[in-house]
Amino acid sequence: MSKIKLKKGDTVKVISGEARGSQGKIVSIDTKKMRAIVEGVNMVSKSEKPNAKNTNGGIVKKEGSIHISNLMFVDGGKTSVRLGKKLDEKTGKMIRISRKTKEAVK
Repeated sequence: MSKIKLKKGDTVKVISGEARGSQGKIVSIDTKKMRAIVEGVNMVSKSEKPNAKNTNGGIVKKEGSIHISNLMFVDGGKTSVRLGKKLDEKTGKMIRISRKTKEAVK
């Protein structure tokens, strides 16, 4: 099992599948299944029973999960880059870097 370099809150671009080309922020990550839920991407229809939140019930649109391998980190809102890790000399902690520019990312 490979390490997941993406985190909750990262802006990502879908690189393959039905939602290819769309962007959004990661809402949650399932590390065991290697899947992420991205805001506004891969919308699925799900039927819900009436409950306290939704008194009528009915068909609700929700985000479906996407496999991590189909997502790519977006740096600065425009370019999609691969991520790597590097030891920071100042703090002694591991930081994420862009493999293209070799600079630290958020």
